[in-house]
Amino acid sequence: MPNIEGGSTVFPRLRTAALAALSALVTVLALAVGIPQAQAASSLPCDVYAAAGTPCVAAHSLARALYSSYNGSLYQVQRASDSATKDIGLLTAGGYANAAAQDTFCAGTTCIITKIYDQSSRHNDLTVEGAGGAGAADVGAPADALPVTVGGHQVYGLEISAGMGYRDNSTSGVATNGGAEGMYMVTSGTHVNGSCCFDYGNAETNNKDTGNGHMDAINFGTECWFSPCYGQGPWVQADLENGLFQSNLGHSTNSSNTGTGALPFVTALLKNNGQDHFALKWGNAQSGGLTTTYSGSEPTNAGGYSPMHQEGAIVLGTGGDNSNGSIGSFFEGVMTSGIPTDAADNSVQANIVSVGYGGATGSTGTLTPGSEISLKATTSCCTSDYIRHQNNTAVISSITTGSSALDKSDATWIVRRGLADASCVSFESRNYPGDFLRHYNYQLLRQPMTGTTQYRQDATFCPTTGKSGTGTSFASYNYPTKFIRHYNFNVYIASDGGSNTWDSATSWTDDVSWVVSAPWAP
Repeated sequence: MPNIEGGSTVFPRLRTAALAALSALVTVLALAVGIPQAQAASSLPCDVYAAAGTPCVAAHSLARALYSSYNGSLYQVQRASDSATKDIGLLTAGGYANAAAQDTFCAGTTCIITKIYDQSSRHNDLTVEGAGGAGAADVGAPADALPVTVGGHQVYGLEISAGMGYRDNSTSGVATNGGAEGMYMVTSGTHVNGSCCFDYGNAETNNKDTGNGHMDAINFGTECWFSPCYGQGPWVQADLENGLFQSNLGHSTNSSNTGTGALPFVTALLKNNGQDHFALKWGNAQSGGLTTTYSGSEPTNAGGYSPMHQEGAIVLGTGGDNSNGSIGSFFEGVMTSGIPTDAADNSVQANIVSVGYGGATGSTGTLTPGSEISLKATTSCCTSDYIRHQNNTAVISSITTGSSALDKSDATWIVRRGLADASCVSFESRNYPGDFLRHYNYQLLRQPMTGTTQYRQDATFCPTTGKSGTGTSFASYNYPTKFIRHYNFNVYIASDGGSNTWDSATSWTDDVSWVVSAPWAP
């Protein structure tokens, strides 16, 4: 009998591997000639994997459907005001998340994500993780921390801070005891750290470290478990328990693998036959194909990995024993039964690229939420200067048509509804998804959204007519007599006269007045 998974029939492997390769070729050709991708490829990742004989046994995303026929819920939110919950679904079958339903439900309060639904027929849903051998019970991630444009739609991703994580310890169909499996996730190279362990994949069923080979999960971060690691990372690694592996020796044997760098969107991929071979790949989720950084034997620097001893739980955001000091971003991910072909992986990567993670919002130059803008100084000294982030700090610097693409991106912000008050605004970094402009000790910084009340207030600014009579001034939500001001090329919230040097009354009205302009980055 044919194997049916998620509504897709599994054909014989050779024939369908060829079909997957053909689908990838069609997508690549369509990209080359500019055909809209919704027309170029109708198969979504789990359709591709099913056709290649390796069906998804788990499919999680806050952003979109991973089967072309899926029309169920993506995730569940719970609001703080009354603890009520709501499932967030799709705009259309096989389409994108209905983020407006979340915005309406959470208006006037805050929400956390309490469940991420599995789109496969296995129903391996993820809920907030309980206590483990290395960490106390986790909390849900704030539902509005990671707004992003995908397929031309504003949706939300999952932004993990330390102490957050999701898990399912009672799954169906996930590999155990040396079974073969593949998995990928779309994450971000801009929101990472070196703490253990931002993982997605196969883990222990008791939230404890039960020994070598009892995990088989993608890890993404800057933690170098086995030296040497080349470059600064972050790296796609395999968390196989008691080690983050870049090769069979643990440490990297590939000096060209210096990590992904600060790419806003990264495809991270792991395949493991559970017996004697695993492979790691990564790609830019916005363009191009996949790069294999390792393909070879299971770890040989310690015992217990050949064969593997997977237990079949699914973890997201923590280690197998709930080591939960990591941070990370998650947009979508799947796990398969069996090892997908390289052709299927390539087709999935082409589909990920085609949906346009982080694409332009389609609105520019206004303070309407969703609009992309740049903020230009109006003081006579600095009329070619714009607010941009540099080493996490907000500064003003000259941006012109001849500036680098990086400088232009650093000077571009996406207007969001105020995180503390929807009648005001917040500014999300264009090239660091989930990072907002916020004040700390009166200085403006670019930092990831944590969901705390303090952060929300610090990152909310209320527009008013420019104090100089030109442009717009932005009052701090929680210090309403202080306005966004440039002083000595740094950016602060400042009052008109005060005890701090940046509160100087000299040119204050000009320094707090800004032109809301079209964005330097598209």
